[in-house]
Amino acid sequence: MTGLIKSGIKKGLIYIDSEEKYITYIEQNKKRNYSNPEEKVQAEAYLKLILNYGYPKENIVQFVSVKMGVSSKEADIVVYKDKEHTQPHIIVECKHQDVSNQEFNQAIEQAASYAYALAGTIQYLWIVSSIEKSFKIDKDSSVKQTIPDIPRFGKTEIQKYKYAKGGRVSTDELLESETKKNFFDIETIEESELTKRFKQAHNSLWAGGELNPSAAFDELDKLIFCKIWDERKLRKEGKPYDFQIFSETVPEDATDEEKKKIEEKISKELFKRVNALYDEGKKRDPEVFKDNIRLDHKKVKTVVSYLEDINLSETDLDSKGKAFETFMGSYFRGDFGQFFTPRNIVKFIVNVLPITHESRVIDTSCGSGGFLLYALDKVRKEASEYFKEGSDKHFRHWHDFAEKKLFGIEINEQISRTAKMNMIIHDDGHTNVITSDGLLKSDVLMEKSANDGFKYDSFDFIITNPPFGSSVKQTESAYLHQYTLGNKDTSWLDLKNSASKERANQSTEVLFIEQDYNFLVEGGFLAIVIPDGILTNSSMQYVRDNIEQWFRIVAVISMPQTAFAHTGAGVKSSVLFLRKHKKSTTEDIENLKKEIQEEIKNSNEYEVKVKAIETAKKVEISEYSGDKKSEEFKEFKKELSEKYTNQINNLKDDLEELYIKTKQSKLEDYSIFMAIAEDIGFDATGRSTGNNELEVIEKELARFIQSVIDDE
Repeated sequence: MTGLIKSGIKKGLIYIDSEEKYITYIEQNKKRNYSNPEEKVQAEAYLKLILNYGYPKENIVQFVSVKMGVSSKEADIVVYKDKEHTQPHIIVECKHQDVSNQEFNQAIEQAASYAYALAGTIQYLWIVSSIEKSFKIDKDSSVKQTIPDIPRFGKTEIQKYKYAKGGRVSTDELLESETKKNFFDIETIEESELTKRFKQAHNSLWAGGELNPSAAFDELDKLIFCKIWDERKLRKEGKPYDFQIFSETVPEDATDEEKKKIEEKISKELFKRVNALYDEGKKRDPEVFKDNIRLDHKKVKTVVSYLEDINLSETDLDSKGKAFETFMGSYFRGDFGQFFTPRNIVKFIVNVLPITHESRVIDTSCGSGGFLLYALDKVRKEASEYFKEGSDKHFRHWHDFAEKKLFGIEINEQISRTAKMNMIIHDDGHTNVITSDGLLKSDVLMEKSANDGFKYDSFDFIITNPPFGSSVKQTESAYLHQYTLGNKDTSWLDLKNSASKERANQSTEVLFIEQDYNFLVEGGFLAIVIPDGILTNSSMQYVRDNIEQWFRIVAVISMPQTAFAHTGAGVKSSVLFLRKHKKSTTEDIENLKKEIQEEIKNSNEYEVKVKAIETAKKVEISEYSGDKKSEEFKEFKKELSEKYTNQINNLKDDLEELYIKTKQSKLEDYSIFMAIAEDIGFDATGRSTGNNELEVIEKELARFIQSVIDDE
């Protein structure tokens, strides 16, 4: 129940039953179905007319019958100049909050038809949904003049604008208190409403077919950027915001053609103000957007109408973050097939790690920035433990972290830009998000981005969900050979001393493990979402061997099969928590492995046995008495090769098994935290299950990680 509704009940204007099924408008003694979404909009519009605009309740009539030719229709609200209801003044048309742009425009025409049908001096239309639009009309003209707002009671002049800093935000403020109280300040809104506004604004740009969804998303991003810059501009109390529709004075004797020109002027003036905001933002943040706004003035005006009354800066950080991610996530899944890490998994990973304002943190494939945002939020909460929220010390505590210690890399330019916008909406941290291939070597990344923060051996925490299923090919990415995991290892049981060979390709998730190792400081933590195949497939043993040398394995948390199902990905995955060894530890492990391997080969006379098998093979071939050019000989030789190859492979398998047992007995023994999460708060469709086992695991794992640090 909104504050406006509560005020209406308190002042005796409406009554809502305890189950909130029905609303009664007391002045008219009308009982209506409050569960109807359109009725909720109508109730708020009715209360705004009285509490915000000062109209006496006696001057307002709801559900007015309007004769339209041979039939009758019902106007939602008619506001009269007099209590006798002889001089209609404002027609109000209410639509549910999910109304499309097309339906909203139809509502404007519907309200106008009611105004023309009603006899009297109706001058204004007020169309109310999740957004509001106001018009001045003339029964002798077909042109509807756009105005910022309907007039207050007793006022005749049209305001030039509706929203100003320090304007009214409370329904209990007196209209007569100050001149500026004739205006409204922009206000915070709830997450669901903000998500809806983003979607409606986006739909208004592409639904007509002039733009594809991808281009529409880019343009909406630019306008949200302008909106934020407008809110951050330094302005005195009572000064208007630029990101809103202004009005122009229309002479009483203006012709329809002149009125149309004024309407176009209003739209073009708004377009100029928005572009000025955009240019200012681009100068301050040249890496966020490089091209100009590609919309015409009419489209810009439409988007502004959806966002002009919102205070994005003051809206709760979590709410606006969720709203932006919900809108963005549903869009990207449909348009790009990108799979974003579910919020519950992101939250779990960040919460268990001891990230502080002194930590350097990076996501090497950051997508829309989910991990970065949660890391920022964690440090923001840390600031609240030490300093008063809103104080300079509180701001500096988290903002310095965002500005100097939080980094992200994303290969897709549009998603990277969206990550920056996501960070801007959350009050910064976007300057260290770069568009690049996250697998490029450190020096190349720093040169390309002109940001020397992307150094190897410098990050305390890496939190990431690299892309699954794609491969890096040597023919396409020349850096593949620079990775240990981009080359084929020579087996320790290979007696031919075959040189290590470059792989033709390697999966991105494997290469990111090595890249993240490179970025970490000694003792730094990597939390990475990986497909279970890396942990279980025999063909991936070489990857596990390198992980064993590079890291202390801290934890393995198995995710349910459904973890990514609602995003379209069905790969079974786990979260792997690793801690980078000291260089000396890695060298000791490598040397110990080599010693064990040499000892096993020597003690088991491996080379002698292999040569004996190969000699026996040669003897059998030489003793073949038939035609050595015949098909029978080829078949004999093939079967013989398989026989002796199997003997060598069996010998190798025995020694590999012995090696693993010996290695396990000689390497340092340590505990690994392991858990299986079967329910992580949502099902395969993304719907909440009401249960999240990660919350229980989180507490235990956080303690375990701290014990690993303490035992150092």
